[in-house]
Amino acid sequence: MAVSPIRSRRAFRRIVLELAIVVALCPVVARGQAPTANYGVWEASGKNGAVVAGGAGAVDAGLEILKEGGNATDAAVAIILALNVTDATSACFGGEVPIMVYDAKTGTIEVLAGQGAAPALATRDYFKARGGIPAEGLVSAAVPAVLDACLTALDRHGSITFSRASAPMLRLLDQHEKPWHADLARTVRRLIEAEKRSDNDRRQGLRLVADYFYRGPLAREISDWSRANGGLIRYGDLARHVTHVEEPVSVTYRGYTVNKCGVWTQGPYLLQALQLLEGFDLKAMGPNTPDSVHVTVEAMKLAMADRDSYYADPLYEDVPVAGLLSPIYAQARRELIDMKQASLIRRPGDPFRGRAILPEGEDRVGVGNSGRDTTTCLVVDRDGNVVAATPSGWSGVVAGDTGVWLGTRLQSFNLWQGHPNCIVPGKRPRITLSPTIVTKDKKPVIAVSVAGGDNQDMMTLQLVLNQIDFAMSPSASVTAPRFMSDHFVGSFRQAPPDLGGLRINPSIGSTVMEALTARGHKLKPSPTPLSAAPTVLVIEPSSGIYRAAGDPRAGRHAGAY
Repeated sequence: MAVSPIRSRRAFRRIVLELAIVVALCPVVARGQAPTANYGVWEASGKNGAVVAGGAGAVDAGLEILKEGGNATDAAVAIILALNVTDATSACFGGEVPIMVYDAKTGTIEVLAGQGAAPALATRDYFKARGGIPAEGLVSAAVPAVLDACLTALDRHGSITFSRASAPMLRLLDQHEKPWHADLARTVRRLIEAEKRSDNDRRQGLRLVADYFYRGPLAREISDWSRANGGLIRYGDLARHVTHVEEPVSVTYRGYTVNKCGVWTQGPYLLQALQLLEGFDLKAMGPNTPDSVHVTVEAMKLAMADRDSYYADPLYEDVPVAGLLSPIYAQARRELIDMKQASLIRRPGDPFRGRAILPEGEDRVGVGNSGRDTTTCLVVDRDGNVVAATPSGWSGVVAGDTGVWLGTRLQSFNLWQGHPNCIVPGKRPRITLSPTIVTKDKKPVIAVSVAGGDNQDMMTLQLVLNQIDFAMSPSASVTAPRFMSDHFVGSFRQAPPDLGGLRINPSIGSTVMEALTARGHKLKPSPTPLSAAPTVLVIEPSSGIYRAAGDPRAGRHAGAY
């Protein structure tokens, strides 16, 4: 089967969608001012359960499961599967999804590392000969991770079958008319037939679904199609895939514990930024003032410099996590923040030796090119279980008549010899996908999921500060003026940094913008939400109310009951 016609149709759909989004994003929303356009339901509250995600159909899927008595994991899996239809230009069945699960019975948080590895044929030499890792197409596909992550979540924390979880997705597929919808629906029904061979043992049925896709007929079909079309994925890559189960990485910020996925994501740099900001009185500064914006941006720059230099798959690299999150290291790095002047240089630290600055000449960062997209999923159930997930996958191709779209996540690797995130077969790329769960007294109070590539944790940082330091409501927080630094090496084909570059919403006010310019920030005013799609879920311990909100200008929807 030829790849190019499929890619052309995909590109056309993507252009149409992006034009629609640009039009939708035009309104400028000041702090606490709700959008006036008819965006649908984007904020909701209730005491029995709440959901906030991308497409409205996916939110409906989650609420359906919750109202039937399913738990947060059951609902989250139904949402993630449905998002592969409602948000098909941002997430795909052959893509990836990190999932964080708070279990109310045990009071613990677990991370399901839903990221596939580089195929065995995906060597540095192969991509060097091609001139780099392409942003689109077939050869940039990592091993599909979404299905196994969902099955692992259901196995460890869920209560329903794959058949039940996928039912809303199937309805959405059957309602649409694109060729791949029918193909993917047929694939899902084949997986359901495999599950039925379990003799009513739910967990065995989930394993049969995984085996059918990763080690059975579908694995053979994807492998054969990939081989015939010049792709790198083979049967062995699929057969070796596993969803790693991990503890979260966390730090304490003003009495709250902020939990993230590990350094195979960019998430821990949020923790580094929070540790830097712990030494400043943000509440006294106030939200979106020259001082609070300046110090937040400077903390972002320092934390992202460490991300760019050190973060990688810890199964392959010795990433100094303890050093990066050490309070002593944060204190040393904090001294680099000048409240009167914006930094215009990249300044990674030296966490191996606990020093504020890495000696000149020891950094291994280079430069390359760019691109991005993702969607969101947050759920809480009546028992207080919480799931935060960030599904993704885009710009790839559909694997023959399976209907399975493959992503292009290999472009998050680099080709710099000796760098921790240099591509190696079997290694996972360091990804931008970065859900968050915040706890207080060991119980969840905030969950965050943001779409938007490198912008994700810059947006998450502002959402966390909005809740903890500035006491904003979720709806005010997701629609407040925002700002994004460009002072980093891009995670997609390693776009070079724009040192000092700061994208910002003009609704923040001319006085603030003039003050930031005077401190040396290179402002790039933008009336749009700056390529981020934030969602927030807040659990109020005193009232027992769940409050969910997602930026409607970015196509987020919410529901509760």
